Amino acid sequence: MHYANGREAKNGDKVLVIPSYGSPYVGILYDAQAGNDYCNGKVALISISDPCPNLKECLHLDDARAVFPMKDDPMAPGRLNVDLPKVPDTSK
Repeated sequence: MHYANGREAKNGDKVLVIPSYGSPYVGILYDAQAGNDYCNGKVALISISDPCPNLKECLHLDDARAVFPMKDDPMAPGRLNVDLPKVPDTSK
């Protein structure tokens, strides 16, 4: 995986996206997989209003999946599959 200037791309990199249409934006590359430079991965947008959490209040996503595995989650094979409670629809 490489950027337009030939530099190697890695998940977690901060990137500037200059699309052929629309406005440029800055984000963090994730879910990119080696072997493809086109429509590969996703970009989590960065803004000045992004939350600034205390890391002592956070869990790594893999650890959260182990505690709360979702039904049919391929990342949690063999675990007790449960769905998190649904929020009741009060709009009616």
